Amino acid sequence: MTPPDELADLPYADLLRPHTGPLAVEGDYDTVHFDRLTVGEDAANGARFLECAVTDCTFTGTTLRRARINDLWAAGSRLTGVSLAESDWLDSALTACSLAGVEAYGAVLRRVVFRRCKLDSVNLRGTALHDVAFEDCVLRDVDFGEAKLNGVTFAGSRLERVRLGRATLKNADLRGALAIDLADGYESLRGAVIDSAQLLDLAPALARTLGITVKDR
Repeated sequence: MTPPDELADLPYADLLRPHTGPLAVEGDYDTVHFDRLTVGEDAANGARFLECAVTDCTFTGTTLRRARINDLWAAGSRLTGVSLAESDWLDSALTACSLAGVEAYGAVLRRVVFRRCKLDSVNLRGTALHDVAFEDCVLRDVDFGEAKLNGVTFAGSRLERVRLGRATLKNADLRGALAIDLADGYESLRGAVIDSAQLLDLAPALARTLGITVKDR
């Protein structure tokens, strides 16, 4: 999946209509454009978003538990303290967005692209990520504990103090990552693909995890 860089390039761009009013629990949002909005502690649990666009918006403390998000395109937006727990994402893209303190545990993400995004203290515990791409992103203090990462890529991204404890990786490609710094879960790298330079960088931590003592005579 290669999402467009511009709103006008979306296949449904001409169908978008501006959003007005607060978000609603189990609301149905089809081809809606959320533009330059500031959304506070609205509760929109179980809401459905289909072929929507989000541009230059700020969400703070918004509750979107169990939301269903399909073909959503977001750019230049900030999510702080937002709850996306147990949400379901499909064929969506976030570009130049900032996520801080976001709760997305138990979510399912399929064919989702994060491009030039910053994820800080995002809770992704127990999530299922299938064919998810992190492109040129910064992932700081992101928790993938007990998550399932299948076909996930990290091209041009930096992983800083990322947690992988009891995560399951399958065909997770870390070769393009600029930095891999794990707070825990080195043993969960089984199933990941790394390059030889990354192996050298990770070797001391892997040795400690395996209980190997490295001593030069």
